[in-house]
Amino acid sequence: MARHGALSLLGFTLAATLSACGGGASNTEPRNTLPEPEPLAFQTKVALGEALYNDTNLSLNRTQSCATCHNPDAAFIDDRLDSEGKVSATSLGDDALSFGDRNTPTAAYAAFTPEFGEGTHSRFNSQQPDYTGFVGGQFIDGRATDLQAQAEGPFVNPKEMGMPDEESVVLRVKENSDYLASFTALYGDAIFDDINAAYSAVADAIAEFEKTDEFAPFSSKYDKSLRGEYTYDPLSKAAQGKALFFSQQFTNCATCHQLRANSNPQELFTNFEYHNIGVPSNTADRTLYGLDTSFIDNGLLDNELVTDAAHKGKFKVPTLRNVAVTAPYMHNGVFKELSTVIKFYDHFLTGSEHTLNPETGLAWAAPEVPETVSTTELVDGNKLDESEVEALVCFLHTLTDERYEPLIPDNDC
Repeated sequence: MARHGALSLLGFTLAATLSACGGGASNTEPRNTLPEPEPLAFQTKVALGEALYNDTNLSLNRTQSCATCHNPDAAFIDDRLDSEGKVSATSLGDDALSFGDRNTPTAAYAAFTPEFGEGTHSRFNSQQPDYTGFVGGQFIDGRATDLQAQAEGPFVNPKEMGMPDEESVVLRVKENSDYLASFTALYGDAIFDDINAAYSAVADAIAEFEKTDEFAPFSSKYDKSLRGEYTYDPLSKAAQGKALFFSQQFTNCATCHQLRANSNPQELFTNFEYHNIGVPSNTADRTLYGLDTSFIDNGLLDNELVTDAAHKGKFKVPTLRNVAVTAPYMHNGVFKELSTVIKFYDHFLTGSEHTLNPETGLAWAAPEVPETVSTTELVDGNKLDESEVEALVCFLHTLTDERYEPLIPDNDC
């Protein structure tokens, strides 16, 4: 009896063990199988930022995105046309009524802009001493310290995307289930528990996208020449313009538009200084859109970190990368042609032959803020003749990234 009982117990134990290991013939279905999680629509902050950058749902009337005013197909400017068929000097807001007073700058290469602050740096190919003063920051008055801070601005600007507040933007984001999943995966499960944190995350993702090579490919003929992939014809207008541009003796271009020593592969063609170069008011644009023609743009003085009136009317030096395809020019879009800009600079020099604005046929209008004009920098260099103006234009054309070369206006370069 004892032996029979032991064998029975052994048989029971073996059967139970086989059953637990899947050895039982009746238990062939897998157990505790969970469905595969859905893949994230946006698996990186860059991908999420790109979607947000192009999303018109994040404006009040769902008509405008970051890309509306910084079009990737147009070197990241607002290329919408005005009533005359020209690129508008200022941008129309989401409400289809409001215009700002400043020309929308390119967002290309903006990621290289240093944070706003005061500093000193060397100047290259310039007869001027080292610069000391305010530099950097986003927007042309530097009021946003960095890319993320800049990205937070347009959503709640009543003349831009028009959202009433940060919470409204976050609620629009939460309408999109793909956004919800990606934000919680990339920024944490609790990201939407705090409106400020969520809004900052939206801006952070956009900033991460703006740091990619799409915004800064360094693919122009100039860049290729540094890599040995392109050679300037020494007899060409572009080569002559290049020599003029980097000349310490003959022009003052490099004083503000050269950041690093010659042939640096990441030259940005701005040293991020702030200057008032005597640009006149764009009264034509203000009249066209019913704006106050007597308004004075304070420029850098609108930055809350700047209180000295000596900085009134100063603006951050813009990059010259893609300048051939990012008209109109100056902080208010007052000039339509690149050659006009060069002639404007030249007219400050004694004996200049460019005494008239070629776009109006009239004498150059007075500076909008005459009391702070950077005269010392502007009167440096030699006056230019027509062929030298043309040569500089041709060189500036070679700062166009390869993607945008088809957009360069017809020319004789």
